[in-house]
Amino acid sequence: MTSLEKIQNIVRSRWEKEGILDEEIAVSARTLTVEEAIGNPERDDFPLQQGKERLMEARFRNSAGQAFTDHFGNFNGPLREIAEMPLQNSFRRAIFVATLNAVERELGHTTHTIHCKDGGPAKCSPQLAEHIREHYGPETKITQIGYQPSMIEELAKSFSMRVIDLDPDNIGTAKLGPTIEGPDTTQDAIDWADLLLVTGSTIANDTVDKFITDTPVLFYGTTISAAADIMGWDRFCCQSS
Repeated sequence: MTSLEKIQNIVRSRWEKEGILDEEIAVSARTLTVEEAIGNPERDDFPLQQGKERLMEARFRNSAGQAFTDHFGNFNGPLREIAEMPLQNSFRRAIFVATLNAVERELGHTTHTIHCKDGGPAKCSPQLAEHIREHYGPETKITQIGYQPSMIEELAKSFSMRVIDLDPDNIGTAKLGPTIEGPDTTQDAIDWADLLLVTGSTIANDTVDKFITDTPVLFYGTTISAAADIMGWDRFCCQSS
């Protein structure tokens, strides 16, 4: 059983105890535009801006939750259907994860489920660097999973790091400092690192279990907010709301 399937089992039971599975509550998820998702940041090289990813947003009562995905679309249905949904593809996983974040926020079990906007990414990166220095040490070797340009550029100033990404347009480039590597070097980069800095979107694409190893892991982003709280995983996302 994958971590995501475990999480689905946990929350299905939790939501049943809360008495909300059988309520006639529609949970909808829609694809956000770039401006809705991240506003107007100071740079233009985020994956969202390149049209390669989208944020799915679910709204449950008074709360919203989001999930990054490269398979996006719209969905409307009762909470029970989502809680029992087979998670066999990226679209279904994105629907579930966005809903998970919205419902768990509404129930008071998680926070910071909405992506930061405008200058948020630029403010986040130096705070992340300081967080890593304080909690993991100034000589920490970092392997970052996922292309987050502000983070890469800032962390490369102070730390030895490697970056793994799936996008062939990024692989082999070095404009931010370290040369972006492809997935074929993932295990070597994990073995090399003192810390894995992993995008929360791994919970939606179902690769998260690859990074739960003996090496310390720090997740970043809003996608994994509720999952991290449920599983006790460390997460850094200081500018989200």
